[in-house]
Amino acid sequence: MKLNALVLALAATVTLVTTTGCAVTRNQETVGEYVDDTSLTARVKGKFAADPVVSALSIGVETLRGVVQLSGFAKNNDERAMAERLARETSGVKSVRNDIALRS
Repeated sequence: MKLNALVLALAATVTLVTTTGCAVTRNQETVGEYVDDTSLTARVKGKFAADPVVSALSIGVETLRGVVQLSGFAKNNDERAMAERLARETSGVKSVRNDIALRS
């Protein structure tokens, strides 16, 4: 009887895993969303690298479901504002969370 319960539990686990979709991590996003977010992150970073005001090395970019989060340190308010503007103007970005701090 215990063997039947074990087989049933294993079958239920396999069914649950295969029918819940393909997620990158628990409660995160699908593989397609992950690829889209990775592409958005790369495009925003590319804009930073091409811009003379924004230091691409000092400002981090992370994207989850089209929401871009900026972090790191800016030299001044102009750099902070330009980084946010460049991110917002990137096609596919739904919103931007600007957590860039100013260096003292």
